[in-house]
Amino acid sequence: MLATQTRHAIDPASARTLDTELLRRHFHVGGLFRDGEISLVYSHYDRMILGSAVPGGDALTLDRVAETGTASFLDRREMAVLNIGAPGAVSVGGADHDLQTGEVLYVGMGAGAVRFRGAGRFYILSAPAHHAYPTRLIRLADARRVALGAPETANARIILQFLHPEVCPSCQLLMGCTQLAEGSVWNTMPAHLHDRRSEAYLYFAMPDNARVFHLMGEPSQTRHIVMANEEAVISPPWSIHAGAGTAAYTFCWAMAGDNVDFTDMDMVAMGDLR
Repeated sequence: MLATQTRHAIDPASARTLDTELLRRHFHVGGLFRDGEISLVYSHYDRMILGSAVPGGDALTLDRVAETGTASFLDRREMAVLNIGAPGAVSVGGADHDLQTGEVLYVGMGAGAVRFRGAGRFYILSAPAHHAYPTRLIRLADARRVALGAPETANARIILQFLHPEVCPSCQLLMGCTQLAEGSVWNTMPAHLHDRRSEAYLYFAMPDNARVFHLMGEPSQTRHIVMANEEAVISPPWSIHAGAGTAAYTFCWAMAGDNVDFTDMDMVAMGDLR
């Protein structure tokens, strides 16, 4: 079963007027990871698509998606698949790729239909592409690791970079995971913007009763969205994207836009946040 929805882009002036319900309607993505379903959200911010595939007992095939306007989903797109569940398999072009928990499969433009099998809970990210890079399985040991933060500032964390120029080439999709250490709750603070790229976060590996207060909005007009386990949020180019949780958590971040320079950030001074 395939379920799709579309999220249109809105300008920051309009976003200032939104109450909690409307803010969530535009940017919060819940209801992912349903057994026997591929669920996709087509965002008009940089045409990024995020979603999930949970095969359960039957295989699921991702091929034609009407929103892309192409015969097959990957005709003009690239894709990353992160397995946040038990081991599973993804088949591309007749080749099977076994994904353990936390591993990523990059699938290049023109690869054809993609088939999901097994007990995995697959998080899907996709962006338009201009070049066909080869499909590649990226194991945890292959990821670029960056340690940031400190316990005294409650933000000790490890960044695992999977789709990064030093790890796996891509057209415009950047992707990785950030793991908060026990006792640390803050991510991406001090905050930043990157007007040249939009972003999406998936918060996961959280206890059922834990929550993350995801911060967004213009630096002078901040808002928050309360996030539960395995929920995603769309971050426009004009918005900060940071958060604090009630317990340690992991999140997958993905970016699409003008470049693949991870450090292309416009830092926001703490004194400028409102």
